[in-house]
Amino acid sequence: MEIEATGLGKKFQKNWIFRDLNYQFNASNSYAVTGHNGSGKSTFLQVLIGFVPPNEGQTIFKLNGEILPTEKLVEHFDIVTPYLELVEEFTLEEFLKFHFKFKSLKDQISIDSFIEKIYLEKDRDKEIKFFSSGMKQRLKLGLGFFSNSELLLLDEPTTNLDEKGTEWYLENVKDVIQNKLVLISSNQKHEYEFCNEVIHIPDFKRSNS
Repeated sequence: MEIEATGLGKKFQKNWIFRDLNYQFNASNSYAVTGHNGSGKSTFLQVLIGFVPPNEGQTIFKLNGEILPTEKLVEHFDIVTPYLELVEEFTLEEFLKFHFKFKSLKDQISIDSFIEKIYLEKDRDKEIKFFSSGMKQRLKLGLGFFSNSELLLLDEPTTNLDEKGTEWYLENVKDVIQNKLVLISSNQKHEYEFCNEVIHIPDFKRSNS
């Protein structure tokens, strides 16, 4: 997967969050998107993948050198964010069976082994609404780490994780970046210090209308 962002800009009212952003994100590479709270890191990720429309510019996705139609993009990426909602009325097992009707697990991982990898073996029959915030975050991250997609976007990935959970994140993300294009939005250095490149969103900010 490759992404070409050309002249990308997003504003709210007359204030530009970022503007004139030109960047190429290359396959099997890792990028950190940094900036203080409220700088527009999360907005940038949403604009990049089309969740939020830009005010200027465009984004092109390529897979194996061929332009990927926008309607096909959802099949090839995963995103993990604090605002991503899970279907909390499902048990963990029910949710995974539903989710993986639309996505595939990588390396022929089974749902049983997936549950083991996120350390929720004892909770497979528990409704997700009864999960702690840390359990939900491990589930979200697991969906990104262990799915068979080419692009992974992580927004503040260690939110709600304790020290042990953060160690689990670091172990798995460092493995994932060997095989996927990964973008990490964060202002916590430990979440992204292993990335190949850093994009500082305020560097692309403009105040004019």
